[in-house]
Amino acid sequence: MAKVIMYSSASCPFCVMAERLLRARGVAEIEKIRVDLDPERRSEMMEKTHKRTVPQIYIGPTYVGGFDDLSALDRAGKLTELLVGGD
Repeated sequence: MAKVIMYSSASCPFCVMAERLLRARGVAEIEKIRVDLDPERRSEMMEKTHKRTVPQIYIGPTYVGGFDDLSALDRAGKLTELLVGGD
């Protein structure tokens, strides 16, 4: 299964929903980067994704986006393929 990295914060309901969806698709481990605890990591996220909001999700080397993007990928039937096809 591909490595999943999620930039998140403690008070983010969309982060919780993204994690639930990923777990429902068989993801056992999600590397969470808490941008609310580390301003440097927030800057890193913004530089990489050009977004200010969380979650921001990577599956393997692929930048997925936020929860809406993740959910759309799942509805299109492509999320499992991306999860299995990654590193």
